[in-house]
Amino acid sequence: MMKIDVLSLFPAMFEGVFGESILKKAAEKEAVNYQVVNFREFSDNKHKQVDDYPYGGGAGMVLKPQPVFDAVDSLKGDAKPRVILMCPQGERYTQAKAEELAKEEHLIFICGHYEGYDERIREHVVTDEISIGDYVLTGGELGAMVVIDSVVRLIPGVLGNEDSPVLDSFSSGLLEHPHYTRPSDFRGMEVPQPLLSGNHKLIEEWREKESFRRTLERRPDLLENYPLTEKQAALVEELKKSK
Repeated sequence: MMKIDVLSLFPAMFEGVFGESILKKAAEKEAVNYQVVNFREFSDNKHKQVDDYPYGGGAGMVLKPQPVFDAVDSLKGDAKPRVILMCPQGERYTQAKAEELAKEEHLIFICGHYEGYDERIREHVVTDEISIGDYVLTGGELGAMVVIDSVVRLIPGVLGNEDSPVLDSFSSGLLEHPHYTRPSDFRGMEVPQPLLSGNHKLIEEWREKESFRRTLERRPDLLENYPLTEKQAALVEELKKSK
């Protein structure tokens, strides 16, 4: 079972996320255990203060090291969990990172608020700094929810179809091909014939071609370092000419 701990000043934000859909089912299957800890409770200040003014002056408040250090120490014990700081300065989050984290047994997420973190938290507590995009949120909670969702769905047994996470966009390095379901003709819009043929080879060829087409149209940067076979390179050139 994977253990996921979250340090947050606003633990109620996670109740709906962990109590619905796939994340709830994962907990019910005992594939994962969630715990959200209000690290304000670890403050040694009589007013439970967790932030203070930055040395050298400047706008905003900075999270103090003591509550975060003590909270993490209480959670990790003798183990060596991945301690993830949600931060706009961090590594840009990718599917590859999700797959890496899904192999861990214990993840601790630190969700900050205010202007930033005392640098000693980064230097001595954290193993990973993650950003979900080049923008700034009010706090790390929403980012942590995104990362946790993307990780938990990769844990074996969480999704009903074990092939689902493997075929997702970005898992193969490409965007996923289009999907269709019944009816085959909806208001004159028809499902592509290869998908109705029953010919598995033809279907796979169509899906591969459409995956390359979609990637070329929407995220051509993904093809820059993609290990194309000779056949795939020819297919990409054909798609470029047909644009």
